[in-house]
Amino acid sequence: MRIRIIAVGERMPRWVDDVVADYTRRLAGTLKITLVEVPAGQRSSRGVPAQAMHIEGQRILALIKAQELLVALDERGVEHTTRELAGWLSGRMQDGRDLALVIGGPDGLASEVLARSDHKLSLSKLTLPHPLVRVVLAEQLYRAHTVLSGHPYHRD
Repeated sequence: MRIRIIAVGERMPRWVDDVVADYTRRLAGTLKITLVEVPAGQRSSRGVPAQAMHIEGQRILALIKAQELLVALDERGVEHTTRELAGWLSGRMQDGRDLALVIGGPDGLASEVLARSDHKLSLSKLTLPHPLVRVVLAEQLYRAHTVLSGHPYHRD
């Protein structure tokens, strides 16, 4: 199974890139995870994000492959415990479809991306900075996979 994390925004702090690279390297033998960065749309000083979000949405949708399961990270999505996420990931692995996990820009995801998504996932009801979302997502994919691999989970 291949997983693409498609994230709006470029030039993340080095620590973000290092942590995401570390988790993807740990999973390289079993899950192929790649990060695809999408340039953010130009925001105006007037504070109307709709045009920028639309541009970001078009860029994201252009990257989605027909056979991929599109998962939108969205605060209104389904929240999972780590074990539930592991079960969900196991089901996707059995389905055999590749995943595209999409992280929006500073104003979230365009409505057309949300409409096209097959699943909406929330990492937290809290508002998280977008660089941190990359880190938390990579770590949770790693943790879910370790649960599936039979590694001891810290709460067991």
